[in-house]
Amino acid sequence: MYRLFFIAAILLAGIALSLPGCSDIPTDRTYALWLDHVPTNSDWDRALPREVNVRGGRPHKLRTFTDIDEDTVHTSTASCHHGSRVPEPVPVDIRAFYTDKDLFMRLSWEDATRDQSMLDWLYDGEKWQNSGQLEDGFGLLWDAKGQFNNFSCSYACHISDFGVNKDSFHANNKMRMAQKDDWLDLWNWKAARTAKLGFADDRYLDFEGMHGDIPGELFTKNSKVHLSKLDGVRPFGEGDTPIYDAERLPANEGFRPPGSIAPGYLIKRPVGGRADVLAVSRYEQGRWIVTLRRALQTGDPHDVVFVPGDEMGVAFGMALMDHSQFEHYASNTVERLVLLKK
Repeated sequence: MYRLFFIAAILLAGIALSLPGCSDIPTDRTYALWLDHVPTNSDWDRALPREVNVRGGRPHKLRTFTDIDEDTVHTSTASCHHGSRVPEPVPVDIRAFYTDKDLFMRLSWEDATRDQSMLDWLYDGEKWQNSGQLEDGFGLLWDAKGQFNNFSCSYACHISDFGVNKDSFHANNKMRMAQKDDWLDLWNWKAARTAKLGFADDRYLDFEGMHGDIPGELFTKNSKVHLSKLDGVRPFGEGDTPIYDAERLPANEGFRPPGSIAPGYLIKRPVGGRADVLAVSRYEQGRWIVTLRRALQTGDPHDVVFVPGDEMGVAFGMALMDHSQFEHYASNTVERLVLLKK
């Protein structure tokens, strides 16, 4: 145990390690150290950090972009090569441990606003109005099959329809793989829709798009328009109302005081393989801190397998969402997670 922390201290100083019984260890990777117990706060404080910069997106309530070509990650990040000014990168502190059974991974980053509601409804005493609030989040994409030599988030970036119609920008952005036999493991944490139930959505990405490890919809719009498919009215827009309130009672029946809230989405707790990735999150002093836990091997054919002692480890890409469903900060560097042999 102490030897591992000694190794970590040397790596922190940026020195390539060469000790008896250890090969040279590059310092440009995320290393998971072995523990015989679930990591404690003290363990996390001593863990080996890896800082990964993600770029693109739009900081919530910090900077306003007026140019149409500075609107989304697909027009502002180097990963998708559509030019224009790039916002300041966001550094993400990543640390990891593993036990004989589980991987533990902690992500921490600065965020000036805690966005933990997703299109929630507010009652003003007369009618429901949608808040328009969006959630923070992140996604981790794992090259589970080790098929890409220079893997990053750009491998999964695809725009199926892009154009400008007069003065309006439009794009139909669909995350999917380029080849039919390719697939990636995806862990998707959402500050409102998954954090409150303590999980990150376990999905995978293939030629057809994104899928849950177990099929089915976990997040249903709490929208009368969405349910009834009314023409001319968009869900959560003017003229729409929620179906249920925060107590899962009919939202348009009975008395309720002004300021009452109804969720924007009805959330179903995941089961089986969809629930493999547990998540504990908190927001403090302007930072999100999210700790993930998943078995080293789940048995699911669409899940990455983590092998202690594998010097190459597993390549991954990462994207942050800041008060957004679409705009995101994406990593474009080659990142790997290596589980150091105990």
